[in-house]
Amino acid sequence: MSDTKVLRLVKKSEGDQRETALAAKPAAVLPAVTPVRLPERAKSRPRKSSSSIAVAKPRERPQLSREEMLKIYRTMYLSRKLDDKEIQMKGQNRIFFQISGAGHEAILVAAGMCLKPGYDWFYPYYRDRALCLQLGMTPLEQLLQSVGAEADPASHGRQMPSHWGHKKLNIVSQSSPTGTQLLQAVGCAEAGYRVKLIKELKKRVRNFRNDEVVYVSLGDGTTSEGEFWEALNTACNLRLPVVFLCEDNGYAISVPVEVQTAGGDISRLIRGFPNLFIQRCDGTDALESLAVMRRAVDNCRKNRGPSFVHAKVIRPYSHSLSDDERLYRRPEERTADAEHDPLKRFGALLIQEGVIDEEGLQHLKDEVEREINEAADLALASPQPAAETATKFVYSPDVDPTSKDFDNEDGVELLNRCLHTEMKRDPRVIVFGEDIADCSREESLDKVKGKGGVFMVTANLQREFGSARVFNTPLAEANIVGRAIGMATRGLKPVVEIQFFDYIWPAMHQIRNELALLRWRSGNEFSAPLVMRVPVGGYLKGGAVYHSQSAVSIFTQIPGLRVVYPSNALDANGLLRTSIRCDDPVLFLEHKHLYRQAYNKSPYPPDDFMIPFGKAKTVRAGTDISIITYGALVQRSLVAARQAEPQGISVEVIDLRTMSPYDWNAIAESVKKTSRVIVAHEDSLSWGYGAEIAARISSELFAHLDAPVRRVAALDTFVAYAPKLEDAILPQAADVFAAITDLNAY
Repeated sequence: MSDTKVLRLVKKSEGDQRETALAAKPAAVLPAVTPVRLPERAKSRPRKSSSSIAVAKPRERPQLSREEMLKIYRTMYLSRKLDDKEIQMKGQNRIFFQISGAGHEAILVAAGMCLKPGYDWFYPYYRDRALCLQLGMTPLEQLLQSVGAEADPASHGRQMPSHWGHKKLNIVSQSSPTGTQLLQAVGCAEAGYRVKLIKELKKRVRNFRNDEVVYVSLGDGTTSEGEFWEALNTACNLRLPVVFLCEDNGYAISVPVEVQTAGGDISRLIRGFPNLFIQRCDGTDALESLAVMRRAVDNCRKNRGPSFVHAKVIRPYSHSLSDDERLYRRPEERTADAEHDPLKRFGALLIQEGVIDEEGLQHLKDEVEREINEAADLALASPQPAAETATKFVYSPDVDPTSKDFDNEDGVELLNRCLHTEMKRDPRVIVFGEDIADCSREESLDKVKGKGGVFMVTANLQREFGSARVFNTPLAEANIVGRAIGMATRGLKPVVEIQFFDYIWPAMHQIRNELALLRWRSGNEFSAPLVMRVPVGGYLKGGAVYHSQSAVSIFTQIPGLRVVYPSNALDANGLLRTSIRCDDPVLFLEHKHLYRQAYNKSPYPPDDFMIPFGKAKTVRAGTDISIITYGALVQRSLVAARQAEPQGISVEVIDLRTMSPYDWNAIAESVKKTSRVIVAHEDSLSWGYGAEIAARISSELFAHLDAPVRRVAALDTFVAYAPKLEDAILPQAADVFAAITDLNAY
């Protein structure tokens, strides 16, 4: 059954009364109501949308008790004063960075009131201090991050202030890159969606609820990022329960919204998205914000699809303490914002309606400031992390893929077989990417052979395990990896495919700044173990520039990422199984030229066959020269070694198999035996992976060398289309043989 069909059944079973009506509309927009007047702001910004900020109708005003009204103000004031305290501490050089949420407090407290900490999931951005306070984070916890204390629950001293995270509250560790959280939030919501579709998962995973909501926030500037549009596209396509909150303060640092956004109004631009419930509000009005957020969250809670709240707010302070807004904002504009301050507005409302008097309000403020001062003293006295903890949690402390637990080696079909057996073993394994399904239109499945990936590695997986577990994605690599991170954070095991290594670069942001860093930056509070399968390499005869890249060293330089590169089908089977059962993110590289080579065939191994990471293989023993290699150069090195044998040269060939980690002990043992070494790889010579191996051999094994370390690699250029050029650019067996004879004669 397809995703769409099953989802409809899920909706129906949950009593979704509005499904038909909503599906018929391209977007649900808050009806036009009385606009709020912001005359000075409107004059200072040439954007049409200023007059279209809607307020809640009088009958929609939330009915709140006196205690609830006062609590709203207290949380807003607490948020503002924490900003002020950090600014003071930064001026005293007691903290090292500050970025405030001032002017955003009303909409954020409203959002926190509508959502459930520890039940719903949260992907905030750096202005969301008030949201985190409303959800239950304490002033002390926020100030512990400011001072870089080990006790900071967000990162244990690893992240700068206002990078929110809290395991108990389901606030997922936040990073600095703009907008990367959006696709992860979609993946987080999609994990719940998949659990509803996959019967076996309900017994294997915990903390999924039928009506859970995923909150993700962003500034107006972030709507210019491509990942914003990718996230909306998938959320709407799958009708996921994601609340997107755009906190529009009119500026991305110094760039005004009319320069960022065509027409200056993002909610008008996104109206064409189907199943998207769009709401607009004056985000400086706490009661209007609460009414709008209730509608938005309720829409998601009832599984009607995503909601988008466009909240107009202000930014009374500069972007951060590293910025001075006086350099680009007129005094009149800043004054107009100050007059629309949410704290002033709500405080005045409380007094006007008799909820509290001036004296009582001042007493509340004094109480808040005492609490903050006490928390600041405690935070400043809290110790920073010990220096020796710096390298903790780069990888999982619980599962070691280099251990004997993954070593039962003594015992394009083997990759497919491994995926089949692992999917059968573990229902958490989800496979997706571009063109990897047999056929997205299930009604055609019995009439077509099926695609199963451009190299057929995923053939028949959809037929056997269904469209809920094996499915195609948009042609968007960041979308694939970002969604996978969100799913892995929730406990699923995504095995995703990037169709060609040459097109992995749009996902680099997600891989480098999010996937590899999540465990470390959160101090092991969050992680995202997943596998990225990527066809790589040249020797294709016709692959040319954009189907032959091998820039592997770019990824081996990333801490937190395991990099695997088998040279044959049997190793690929065992290493892929280890990758899936590993607790870290893995880049699994499959050389395209090796998919169909006759020498690459092997009988099926046992279903639990595994090879540990960091265990090289001596594929040819020798005594005179060692060749350290991997991937397609293994076979070429073997050919060259056989050619050298009649000349009396005994060559040992070591296949690294995994590149991060790599087997230094095997390298050292071989070099000590032969005293001569060649490092051979398909990537370019300069700045390549071989340079690190050669440098370490020269540094640590110099006394054992009888000759300089030699390298054989591709030219420092790109791979050409013409066969003669390709042969000249990529290292051939003849190049390896020449290096062998030259080094032997040294």
